[in-house]
Amino acid sequence: MKDLIVLCLLALVAGASAQCTCPTMKWGACDGTPCTCTVLVGNAVKQKIDCNKLVPKCFLMQAEMYRAKNNMSTRSIGGKPVETALLDNDGIYDPECESDGSFKAVQCNGTETCWCVNSAGVRRSDKGDKNIKCEPVETYWVRLELKHNASSGSLDETVLKNAIQTTLNSRYKLDSSLINNFQYDSNGRLIIVDIQKKKGERGTDLPTMAYYCEKDVKALPLFLDKTPLLFNVNGKDVAMESILVYFVDEKAPTITMKPITGGVIAVIVVVILVVLIGLLVLFFLRRREKARYSKAQPREMEAMS
Repeated sequence: MKDLIVLCLLALVAGASAQCTCPTMKWGACDGTPCTCTVLVGNAVKQKIDCNKLVPKCFLMQAEMYRAKNNMSTRSIGGKPVETALLDNDGIYDPECESDGSFKAVQCNGTETCWCVNSAGVRRSDKGDKNIKCEPVETYWVRLELKHNASSGSLDETVLKNAIQTTLNSRYKLDSSLINNFQYDSNGRLIIVDIQKKKGERGTDLPTMAYYCEKDVKALPLFLDKTPLLFNVNGKDVAMESILVYFVDEKAPTITMKPITGGVIAVIVVVILVVLIGLLVLFFLRRREKARYSKAQPREMEAMS
């Protein structure tokens, strides 16, 4: 009887441990009752996360940078919706996060150089020093520019749209009503999905959804379940070949032409001096030839007389 009780207790403990996992973050460590999950974002620095929803993008980037710095596995390796749309060309960095997982408006990445970011963590200003002034700016519109694999052939646009809406809802908990534009070019295999919330709305985290989607296509899923992103179209699974993500903010970015560096200025000055010296040499050579001709002409006339 005692042995039976012990076996039952062990089974209960094993069952509780199995249930204490983080489905939305594969690097999450979970234990305790109630189940508490954290993810490492620094040396012995554990960030508490809510595994009932997508983990904020800022925490995800911190975890990726920590793993990359420690040689731990992180991942395998259309056009703008409007002129002010931002593409994340700066790539991943080690961000500063607020307690709720949002990005701090000013990012310096451990250096003396700082810049302003939007709620997606994407740079939206020129780089400056630590005195730079930034304000929180929300990304309210995200464009997913997807390209499906060639083996799927041409797809029915209506069926494809429904499949994408269903998958975005089930996989990322995205409200399908936020998809306000869908375009499909069967020849280029290009899919455009515009996801937009009302300006001023702060409850929906579009950048985090887009980040999970981007990792699903470019790398490996961030979910505990390694099932890849597939859209079921007429009973056939369609995989994505590539993805670009554009971010549109409530306020236009302030990025300008990058200032010319001292090295570039020095090169330009040298080139200009070389050109000027060359022109001066040609000018004096021509004057010299002209003077010789002027002196020689009277002598020839004297000889003729």
